[in-house]
Amino acid sequence: MITRILFFLSLLLILLLSASFTCASSLSALEGLEMLRKAFVGVNDFTAEITQEKHLSLMKRKMLASGEVRFKKPDIFYMELYSPYASRVLLKDNSLTLKLPNEGVRQKMALPPEQGLGRWFKFLDHPIKALPDGFDIRAERQGRTIFLQISPCKKGAMKELQLVFQQGGELKRLIIEENNRDKTVITFSNMKKNIGLSEKDFHLD
Repeated sequence: MITRILFFLSLLLILLLSASFTCASSLSALEGLEMLRKAFVGVNDFTAEITQEKHLSLMKRKMLASGEVRFKKPDIFYMELYSPYASRVLLKDNSLTLKLPNEGVRQKMALPPEQGLGRWFKFLDHPIKALPDGFDIRAERQGRTIFLQISPCKKGAMKELQLVFQQGGELKRLIIEENNRDKTVITFSNMKKNIGLSEKDFHLD
C-alpha cells in the first residue's frame, strides 16, 4: 500500500513539474519580434500545405478548405484554396490581387503602406531595437512555441493578426480577425524551406 502511495506521489510530482515547464509566459513585444526574426533567419522562401477555417459573421456555419501557400523574400506571398471554395490570392508588398476562378472574378486592392510585406521584412532584417509605429503588439511563449498578436492602431479592414510559430522556424497557425467580425484560421503543415522558388511560381493564372 505504501509503495503504491509513493508511486502515485512520484507520478503526480512529475506531472506537476512537466506542467510548470509548459506554462505560458509573457514576453515583451520586442522579445517576441526578435524571436520571430531569429526563427526565420536564412529562410528565403517556403511552401506549405494549409487548412483554412473561415467564420463569417453573417453565417452560423464554418467554411473549411485546404490549399497551399508560397512565399519568397522580400515581399511576395501566394495562397491557393481548392474547391469547393476555390480562390487564389497574390500579395506583392501591399498590392493584393484576388481571383475566384469558379465565379470568373478578379479584384485588386492596395493595403495600407504600413501593412506591406516589404516593410515588415525590411524591419525584420536587423535585430529588433524598437517597435514599428502604428501597431499594438503582444507576445507570449509556451515551451518553444511563440504567440504574437499584432493589432493596427489605425482602423481598417484588419482588427487583429495572431501568428503562432516555433523557434526552429516552423509556422504553425495564422489567425486573422477583421473589423466586420469575420475570422480566418489558417493552419500550416509540411513546410519546406529554401526550395528555390522563382517569379514564375507566383502567378494567379
